[in-house]
Amino acid sequence: MSPPSGDAFTYDGGRVDPGETQNVRYGVSETYLGDPVRIPVTIVNGERPGPTAFLSAAAHGDELNGIEVVREVAHEWDHSGLHGTLVCLPVMNVPGFIAQQRYLPIYDRDLNRSFPGDESSTSAKRIAHRIFRNFVAPCDFGLDFHTSTRGRTNMIHVRADMEDPAVARLARSFSTNVIIAGAGPDGTLRQEASNAGVPTITIEMGEAHRFQRELIDRALDGTRSAFAEFGLLPSESVAWPGWRTVIDGNGDKTWLRADAGGLVDMHQAVGSLVREGDPICTITNPFKTDTDVVEAPFTGLLVGVLENPLVYPGNPLCHIVRLDRRTRRAVERSQGSPSSPAAAAEDAP
Repeated sequence: MSPPSGDAFTYDGGRVDPGETQNVRYGVSETYLGDPVRIPVTIVNGERPGPTAFLSAAAHGDELNGIEVVREVAHEWDHSGLHGTLVCLPVMNVPGFIAQQRYLPIYDRDLNRSFPGDESSTSAKRIAHRIFRNFVAPCDFGLDFHTSTRGRTNMIHVRADMEDPAVARLARSFSTNVIIAGAGPDGTLRQEASNAGVPTITIEMGEAHRFQRELIDRALDGTRSAFAEFGLLPSESVAWPGWRTVIDGNGDKTWLRADAGGLVDMHQAVGSLVREGDPICTITNPFKTDTDVVEAPFTGLLVGVLENPLVYPGNPLCHIVRLDRRTRRAVERSQGSPSSPAAAAEDAP
């Protein structure tokens, strides 16, 4: 075997040479007792030169699906054919993960609104700074895994700034059916990394507080496809999801919200195709004497739905994205659902 020919990956306090793997507990903060707060990091430096990619999860401490994706890539994949380096960050928000809550339990700061960080600012920004400088900024691209918040669930989809050609290339290579376009809020890892020249996408998948094996496997497939596109795994192939829609206008997506408080009976599952006017859910009081039927405002796909069946007025019920005629037909074929007479009339020229 020829000697390793890639570059070493370096970070404050460490170095990983080609052909080496390191598992690191990296200090990012301290507790009230002065004990170190350390995040787990696995760095896999392939024997052959290539790009450097980071995979991150649990910026919100209760979002678990991505943790398993990152762990399996780091510790179960065969890296003998890896061209380049993987920086695997399975749990970025360790204090939130330990407390099993979304935000840092330090004044409830959102780590995913604190990037790229600041070494002289709040606790959240100091943590973000150490993660960003050491493990994000040196990379060529990144995959940041999330789930929906507590009480809601998402179908697997990508969120990406599709006006940035490098980010758009990465988003398409991940091979999901749905891409929701947008730069993202200030302080998010994907926006700040992309602004710093490290194209990054967010992968949304499922719900908080659980492992969902089907979604984890689909995310692993998407990761392998992205690695093929960027040359980390040149022997693999870039996957095509069968159909794809890119949602790039505010009029093409909306959160439907409850107009009444009560108990929700959801009639549609996440990922369902619904037609304009279809009932999505009903809201009733404990006596079932008042019923509020929530209907689809347009024909589209339910990207996110409520899991907790209790709502106040104004609470979100579902996230629906609009589909064009061609995409609707592709979705129907993929789901094995023939067009109804109403659908046929809607699709008629």
